[in-house]
Amino acid sequence: MKTIGLVGGISWTSTIDYYRFINEETNKVLGSLNFAECIIYSVNFEHFRKSNAAYNWDATFELLLKAALHLEQAGAEVLLLGANTAHIVADRIRACVQLPLIDIREATSNAIHEKGLKKVGLMGTSYTMELDFYKEKLSASDIEVLTPSNKTDRDYIEETLVHELGRGILSEETKKNYLTIANRLIAEGAEGIVLGCTEIPLIIQQADLPVPVFNTTQIHAKAAVDFALQ
Repeated sequence: MKTIGLVGGISWTSTIDYYRFINEETNKVLGSLNFAECIIYSVNFEHFRKSNAAYNWDATFELLLKAALHLEQAGAEVLLLGANTAHIVADRIRACVQLPLIDIREATSNAIHEKGLKKVGLMGTSYTMELDFYKEKLSASDIEVLTPSNKTDRDYIEETLVHELGRGILSEETKKNYLTIANRLIAEGAEGIVLGCTEIPLIIQQADLPVPVFNTTQIHAKAAVDFALQ
C-alpha cells in the first residue's frame, strides 16, 4: 500500500473523519488488522482562515505547499488536501510536488456520475459556493450546479462552519437551518446535495434528506485508498 499524506487541520474536526474513513476503507478491503500507512501534517486553521478571508490565495498556497512538501519529504506517496476550499490552489500545488494529488472535486464528480445525476446542490464555504474553482470542475463533467441564491444563507453557512463546526460545536439549530437551505436547493431542482465542506457531514447525513447526499470527506478518503491500493 502506498503511504497517504494528508494535509489536515483545515479543520481538525474533519481531519478526524478523514483518518477514520481512510482506515475503515483500508480495513474493509484488506481485512484482518490491516490499516492505512498515513502521514498527517496539520496546519494552523487560523492562518488558513485569515488568508482566505483576505482573498490572499498566494498565502493560502504557501501555507499548504509547505505542508505538502513536508509530507513528501517524510515519505508520503500520494497527497490529499483535507478540505474542499483548499482546492482553490490544488492545481498550483500539484505542479510543485512530485506526488500524485487526489482532487476532491474530481472524486466528487465521479461519485455523482455513479448515481446518474445531472444536477446537484452545492453547500460549502462562501468561497466554494461563490467562486468558480469548484463549480467549473463539476460543470466540466456535465454536472449542473446550484448554490444557495440568498447571500444571507451563504454567509450563514460560512459563519457557522468557521465558528461552530470548525471548533467542534455541533448545534441542532444549525443543523435545522442547513437542512432548510438544502431543501430549498432540492425544490429548485437539485437531484442530490454535495456537502462541499468537510465539516458539513458532521451534522448532515444521508438519512436527513430525501435525495442522494455526497459526503465529500468520505468520497475523498475512499479515492485516496483506492489509489494507494492499486
